[in-house]
Amino acid sequence: MNFTVTARISAQRFSHHYTSMLDALEQGLSLQASGLSDVRIVDANGQARTPAAIYQLLFGPRDVAPIVEGSIAALPLAA
Repeated sequence: MNFTVTARISAQRFSHHYTSMLDALEQGLSLQASGLSDVRIVDANGQARTPAAIYQLLFGPRDVAPIVEGSIAALPLAA
């Protein structure tokens, strides 16, 4: 299957083509981390998704433990 990763910075739009969904996801996440905006991964059917949506489809939603107030003060300091 073919995947196209698109992203924008200022007025320029970039696109990269991949045959692997994981390669497309890796590139999409990398572009987001680099500060590019409107990052989308488009599959062969024309369905466009964000890298986060593709990640959730592949690996499921990520559970995050709630932050407990005052828990940081209990951490020991490095010597």
